Amino acid sequence: MLSILKKLFGSDSRTDFRVLVEQGAVIVDVRSAAEFRSGHIKGAINVPLQDLKSQVSSLKKLNKPVITCCLSGARSRSASDFLKQQGMEVYNGGGWASLQARLR
Repeated sequence: MLSILKKLFGSDSRTDFRVLVEQGAVIVDVRSAAEFRSGHIKGAINVPLQDLKSQVSSLKKLNKPVITCCLSGARSRSASDFLKQQGMEVYNGGGWASLQARLR
């Protein structure tokens, strides 16, 4: 059961997010603006999940891989799945606090 939950809501466990960021990947935090203001990864872009569809072209223009994150990993998984369907290179970073720890 735990492995199923990790697969659904967790981050891409084999991905080296630190290397991706060093190579220019953009972190997109899909929590609400209020959640983002309460704490976030330095340099992350806040695009709330409900606004993601309208921001796809802006994210594509960055021409960089995207790492999505949120609070628990559920919204970031939805966001990464959606952005992959739009033809983007995307990695689910899961919860922002655990992603931040993996970036150190």
